[in-house]
Amino acid sequence: MQETKLLRERIAGGGFDPEFSALYGGTSAASCRERWLSVLAGYEKAFGPADRTALFSAPGRSELGGNHTDHQRGKVLAASIHLDVIAAAVPNESGMIRILSEGFPADVVDLSETAPRPEEVGKSSALIRGIAAKFLSLGYPVTGFDAYTTSNVLKGSGLSSSAAFEVLVGTILNGLFAGNAVSPVEIAQIGQYAENVYFGKPCGLEDQMASSVGGIIAIDFEREGAPRIEQISFDLASCGYVLCIIDSGADHADLTDEYAAITRELAQVCGCFGRQALREIPEEEFFAALPSVRAAAGDRAVLRAIHVYEDNRRVEEMTAALRAGDLPRYLRLVGESGISSWTQLQNVSPTGSTVHQEVALALSLARRLLGGQGACRVHGGGFAGTLQAYVPAKQLDAFVSGIEAVFGPGSCHIMSIRPRGGIQLA
Repeated sequence: MQETKLLRERIAGGGFDPEFSALYGGTSAASCRERWLSVLAGYEKAFGPADRTALFSAPGRSELGGNHTDHQRGKVLAASIHLDVIAAAVPNESGMIRILSEGFPADVVDLSETAPRPEEVGKSSALIRGIAAKFLSLGYPVTGFDAYTTSNVLKGSGLSSSAAFEVLVGTILNGLFAGNAVSPVEIAQIGQYAENVYFGKPCGLEDQMASSVGGIIAIDFEREGAPRIEQISFDLASCGYVLCIIDSGADHADLTDEYAAITRELAQVCGCFGRQALREIPEEEFFAALPSVRAAAGDRAVLRAIHVYEDNRRVEEMTAALRAGDLPRYLRLVGESGISSWTQLQNVSPTGSTVHQEVALALSLARRLLGGQGACRVHGGGFAGTLQAYVPAKQLDAFVSGIEAVFGPGSCHIMSIRPRGGIQLA
């Protein structure tokens, strides 16, 4: 931690340029400096100068494989990306956490009140309270802090802006009050706990894990509370491909039940076997009981379960392909996963909607523009928001132009994979 004036001088003088290069890939050092200087200016405007200022960052994530498998204790391939939420934070010893995020009202959480509050369900203050409550329960002396944050993680994009915020708050608490003793895996689990119990969303752990750990990671959630994580070294750019995220323009509003229906229906399938997650049910046992499972849970639930079984296998094969540097095999599996999400998991179009077909249209257009090269798939939760495309570098300009001609300027975003997860810079 340093005085804000000294941090400002260090940023402006290029003192953080090596870190910025590692975190943000090809983004210019000048624009990185400007962004981090703006977060310091935002802090000083909101709270005044400080002599113990710390800087933090937590990235968004892109799901590479394993669509909706994490909440069934399945397998996932994911990567942190260069878009992130950043903060300037200062301990205040007031017993209060005050976070002002650019463009939003301030969140104020009294640390003497750590129980979930019904009026906070669905609000960022619930996440802050839940994360702080867990740190306090672990014995860390959280005494309060002030923070100003800004984010370029696209909201509603499937890039997990909420998980990035959770990881940021956990990383701040870890740096200011726990001596960075809490591991990235534990920070991810604390974020999921806050989202499940305080925020009221039954999410899995993939998003928080990818944001907190960083890089490309294969995650196996078989052991509840102790996921197996393998970091994969792979350079997509050196293979002549670019990862793009396409914003279809569809709105996530009023889609909570669509997401909840996936976990609800899969729970019905598991209930047929007296189990809690599909990972506990051998695939052969599932198929042997298919007539009774159909009768109890319905055909959509059965199809969704089949997707989970198959996507778990694909994650294994995708991970092996990346380890072997076999990009053609990897891209073929990406395409297969995308088709399964569309036809079996059925998270491309909202149920019964004949109007909101934006993601389906974007997928169809992307495939046409790729012309048999690369791959594309629905990204993240689905139903709205974004899809993911692997585009040959030589086709990139034409691909971006074709997408933006239909979905508007700025709808196709070029991503770089970030090697680090949630971090304290100073």
